[in-house]
Order: sequence, then C-alpha cells, then structure tokens
Amino acid sequence: MTEPRMPLHGLPAEQVLTALEASKRNDVQWQQGRTFGLVFDGGPEVREVADQAARLFLHDNALNPAAFPSLAGLQADLCQWTSSMLNGPQAAGFVTSGGTESILMAVKAARERARIERGITQPEIVLAENAHAAFHKAAHLFGLTVRSTPVTADWTADPVAMATQVGPNTALVVASAPQYPQGVVDPVAEIAALAATVDANCHVDACMGGFVLPFAAKEGWPSPLWDFRVPGVTSISADIHKLGYAPKGVSVLLHANKELRRYQVFMFDDWLGGRYGTPNLQGTRSGLPMAAAWAVMSFLGEEGYRRLVRSTLETADQIREAVHAIEGIALLGNSTHHLLAITGDGLNVLSVGALLGDRGWHIDSQGPPDSLHLTVSAGNQAVVEEFLEDLRWATNQAPDSPEATPTDYASPE
Repeated sequence: MTEPRMPLHGLPAEQVLTALEASKRNDVQWQQGRTFGLVFDGGPEVREVADQAARLFLHDNALNPAAFPSLAGLQADLCQWTSSMLNGPQAAGFVTSGGTESILMAVKAARERARIERGITQPEIVLAENAHAAFHKAAHLFGLTVRSTPVTADWTADPVAMATQVGPNTALVVASAPQYPQGVVDPVAEIAALAATVDANCHVDACMGGFVLPFAAKEGWPSPLWDFRVPGVTSISADIHKLGYAPKGVSVLLHANKELRRYQVFMFDDWLGGRYGTPNLQGTRSGLPMAAAWAVMSFLGEEGYRRLVRSTLETADQIREAVHAIEGIALLGNSTHHLLAITGDGLNVLSVGALLGDRGWHIDSQGPPDSLHLTVSAGNQAVVEEFLEDLRWATNQAPDSPEATPTDYASPE
C-alpha cells in the first residue's frame, strides 16, 4: 500500500476506501473475540451507537468549550457519571485520550501541588514494581525521581516496603486496582494512609478496573475497598475505552475535589497569542471519542454494564478453572477479576503463546517472569471454548524446556 509520495491527483473515494479496507487484512480479528487486549467489544449494538455518535462529532474540537458547548456538556457528564460510579460525590476531573495521558496528568498534578503547597523542588514518586510503565514515563517527562519497591509474594504492592521510601520529598504514592501484569488489587487503604503521612497525593490507577470493579462487586465478585471512599485517595484514572467499551481513545482522570483538580490545568499568557489554558497534554482534542463514550455509557447504563461485567468475569473464571486443570501451565497471583497471567510450569509458555498465535489468537507476552497476559472482556465469551481447546493443544505441543525459544515447537495441523 505504501507509495513514495502522495498522489499528484486525488483518487476516487471508492478507490481510497477500498485500499484502506485491504490494508486491514492482516490486523487482529477483535470482532471475532480472538484478542485478549487492545480492543474490547461490547457487541454490535454498542458498536453501532458509537459509530453513529462518532459521525456526529467527527470534526469537532474540544480545545475551546465556548465554541463547542456540547462537548463541554459531554465531558461534564462523563466525569460526573464516573465519579458517581467511583463513590466520589465531590470528585471533579477531565476527559483524556487514554490511560497513559490520565496517568501523566495525575503525576503532573501531584508535582504541582507538592511544589505550591509544600515547597518541594525535588519531587519523588513512590510506587511498586507492578505499577504501570506510564508512571515512569511521567516521571521522566516531568522531572520526578522514582522510588520503586518490590512486590509481595502475591504480586501486590508492599506497603511495608513502600513506607521505607516515603519521605519529605514524596509528591505521589501509587496504587493499582487492579495492577496490569497479574491482575491483583493493591492494598489501597494502606498505601493511601502512607501518602497522607506526608500530605502527598495518592493516585489509584484503575484504568483497567474502573469500569469493572464497581459492577463486579454488585454481581458478587468483591474486592478490597479502593475508590474515593478510601481516606487519602486524591485521584483515580478509569479508561472508558477499555472495559467501558467505548472506541479509542478516551479515559477519565478524577480528582477528589475541585481544589485538587486545578493542579492538572496548565495556564500561560506570556506570549503574543493571548491566554492559553488546557487540562491535557493535547491542545486540540477530537470531540469524536468523547461523544462516542457518552453514547456508549448512555446506551448501556448500569444494567448494561452489569451484564457485560458478569459475562466477562464468568469467562475469566472459566479460563482460570481450565488453566488449573492443564498440566504444564499455571496462573500468577490470585486475581479474581478479568486480568490473568499464565506462566509455564515446566515448559516454555512463550511457545504456547506462539502456537496460539498461529491459530489466530492475539495474546500479549510479558515478564519477568515469562507469562501470557489475558485481558478478558465480554467479547471473548462466545469463543472461550474454542480458545480453551487450542490452549490445551498448544500446551501439549510446547517444548518441555522453559528456556526453549518460541520457535522450538511442533507445527500446528
């Protein structure tokens, strides 16, 4: 498809669209439920309402809410609905482009608050090694020193270890609900209490869990208290484009109150263009993801999300049960929600992943330790039996040596 230069003369629209359609032939088939990550499918009706909303707001720009008051209203609704879901009656925030930007802005806000309120000029961020890599990216961009600590035997953050790193320069302490690699929920209450001892921010990364855990609890899958009900939690990120089933890319960053929210905003007027202010890393922001997210949340409502979460967690439990019964593989940690990490128990699990890839499944590999990462969603339920059949086959075919390379396996039929 790649050409050395753009066409001298414009192509017919039909030819352009045909070329785009052809370019997708080797992409993962997420619509068929064969991906455990990247894209999460709420079903054809959810897709349709999102598509229609996207067309309505395809060209609109959320940079200036005075010009587009509709987008200001959509953002306010998304933040209010999410804050209600996360038990934050005073919480306030902004819509971002995704989990990474939400995390970046949470770190920026913590740094600004530490500087303004506590006079900290050499800010530090305390986190466990299970925290998302985006926190390290934020520390790199915004000039914070990272104080990283080991996890416990069950892969959760260790408050005892973190306590040794919290000090007068701590601007932010991080917890995850759940953490991404093994899908377990950190002890948020203990971590938030640590942050409070030095008046630091405590951010809960619920990018993966924000649209699962609240409904999971109502459906009988409880988790430790982790949201704004926990004293000391100052901000939470939750991605609507993950298990909220909105198209990419839309997330919400909420602060416990409006006073804390103001530290997220960047304001500048010392140039020739007048006053400039933005709460995001982006300047221009597409209205499309915001409108699509609003449409999906409105369309599903709490009942719809409970249905999708129930389907997701039943599927995840089915996979857990199967993994426990398959010789040669095991699960890392004691996750109870939608994230699973499958490791080898005497065999090379990366070879298992490669074999599954040959049969059309997209599964991320990660480590250390080597493992296959599954983010289960409602779209996987229809094909879970086929997946488990292929998982049993791949495990049987994989080499016994954990050190074997992913190419050292028998060819699939």
